[in-house]
Order: sequence, then structure tokens, then C-alpha cells
Amino acid sequence: MAVFRQLKAHIRMLLAVQGPGMESALLALPARQAVNPLFSLLHDSDPSLRWRAVSAMGLVVANIADRQIESARVVMRRLLWNLNEESGGIGWGSPEAMGDILARHEGLAREYARFFLSFLQPEGNFIEHPLLQRGVLWGLGRVARAHPSLMTGSIMLLVPFLHSPDASLRGLAAWGAGALQSPFLAGELAALREDDGVLSLYRRGRIETITVARLAGEALAVRPPPPHSSPTASAGLDRLR
Repeated sequence: MAVFRQLKAHIRMLLAVQGPGMESALLALPARQAVNPLFSLLHDSDPSLRWRAVSAMGLVVANIADRQIESARVVMRRLLWNLNEESGGIGWGSPEAMGDILARHEGLAREYARFFLSFLQPEGNFIEHPLLQRGVLWGLGRVARAHPSLMTGSIMLLVPFLHSPDASLRGLAAWGAGALQSPFLAGELAALREDDGVLSLYRRGRIETITVARLAGEALAVRPPPPHSSPTASAGLDRLR
């Protein structure tokens, strides 16, 4: 327990300072030992530190996967379990951490993308808690920017969130839609061009305060590929199986 506390305090210091060499310092730690402190930091009281813990988890687990893929799978299964009702917990930070890991490691992304998308499927492992839904949508946007072809099954799943009364859900769905570049969401995004709802978005290593309208505009500014056929969530998932 003393070793855990010391390692957690050291990692917390690295994340709080966020100075040059932070990533190298994190990767120099015993990787599997660093995972548990990072799990606890995913629900730290400091929002900036929580998000840095998400990025650190992605970095560390992707590094583990490069060397010991089964050890990385153990972490992924733990994150999935945290989001299972039977776990008895809430799973704060777990969808964001999953998204960052999958964005950083294509092999894990190919294995777990369909599980991740199931969190948005009403007939799947749909997550009903709005705060956790925000985490899933952020993770989706993160993965879609790294491996867009693995997230095409989410295109139609985003539509209900683009109409959500929650500005954070609308904005995060618009951010994810921008990465997917789907012409089928253009009308939905255009309807948000005057949406002055405000949300926080973590990207490029910092937390931004931004409007839904700004994110919808950014998504529409990306030139989409020409449409061929209307996508469906199930078709996208079938391709991932």
C-alpha cells in the first residue's frame, strides 16, 4: 500500500507539473504498476489532472500493448467492467480512458471498437447516465480522429445526441461527427450553427470552453466524401466483427 501511495503521488506530481519530459518519465515507470494509480486519478477532484490522467492511461497502456498485448487486454477488460452495472461502481473516466487507449493503439482499436460503440446502441450496452455518455462521445471523437474507418458504425448513433437537451452531448456529438466526415450528418450539424450552448472540451492537451455552434461549424468545414449509400449502425458494426 505504501508503494502504491508513493507511486500515485509521483504520477500526480508529473501530471500536475506537465513539464518537458513528462511522457518519458511516465513511460520510465514500471508500466503495470502505474496502471492502478492512474485508475484512481481518473476521478480526481481536479478536472485538469483527471484529463491528464486519461491521456497518461492511454500512453501507458498503448506502450504495454506494444510489448505485452495480453496485459493491455486485462486493462481493457477492467475498464469495460467498470462500466458494467454489475460492477457496483459508476465508471468515471473509464470511457475516456478507453477512447484514448484505442486512439493510440490500432491493434486494440480493432479488437475493442465494436464494444465501445455498443455503449451508444439502444439494443447493445447502452449507457444511460448523461455524464458517462459525455465520456463515451469524447472517446468516440478521439478514436475517430485516429482510426475513422473503425467508427463509421457510429454515424447514425450520433443523431439522437445531436438533438439532446444537454449542450455537452450536442457539442461532443458534433465534435465526433466532424471526425467522421459523413455527408449524412450535414443537415443535423447545420441545424446547430446558431446553437449558443456552452461546453468544455479536452483536446490538444487542454480544456477549452466552446460553443456547440463552433463545433458544428468546424465539423461542417471538413469536406466530406461523396455519399454512396445510407449508413446504418448495424452495418458498421458488422464490418467490425
